[in-house]
Amino acid sequence: MNFQLRLAIDRARLENMPKENIERAVKRGTGELKDGAEIEEVIYEAYSADNVAMLIKTATDNKNRTFSELRTIFNRLGGKMVPSGSVGFLFRQVDAINITASEKDISDFEMEAIEAGALDISHQEGVMTVFTKTENFQAIKENLEKKGMKIESAGLIYLPLQKIDLNQNSRLNYEKLLEALDDQDDVDEVYDNL
Repeated sequence: MNFQLRLAIDRARLENMPKENIERAVKRGTGELKDGAEIEEVIYEAYSADNVAMLIKTATDNKNRTFSELRTIFNRLGGKMVPSGSVGFLFRQVDAINITASEKDISDFEMEAIEAGALDISHQEGVMTVFTKTENFQAIKENLEKKGMKIESAGLIYLPLQKIDLNQNSRLNYEKLLEALDDQDDVDEVYDNL
């Protein structure tokens, strides 16, 4: 019944996560475990020291703790957390389906994806990404699976409307920020306009 939950379970299965771990994660997310604390998804907005716009998607049982930890990371590395809506307008929400494809299969897969109703398609290093409208996502995903395409991952992402470039020194500083965010347990994904 819950399509987002089904996508998360499919992603866990693709990573060969044991069934018991998946069931425990679902129970934890609904508040059945860990003193009834429910896990919720929160998106925080920020700018790096070099003005890279960032959306930080988290899954947390304590929004205040997570915000405080993120603010500490940004303060230490020269960035800043900003109020909701300050960065979000720089991105558009789309659904993306990543398909494993060899170079010779890409043109055939592109035609199949377009016929299935894809908005846009990109490819790099053996992975083709099909972008869809949210309302068409499930139907397109199922259609591509029926045609025998190997779906690597699928879900909602945020694409930047405009991208910026950084010099080599700024890029190294930004990578340090990404590493610090990656070490934070509640952070799931980071989207930027780099």
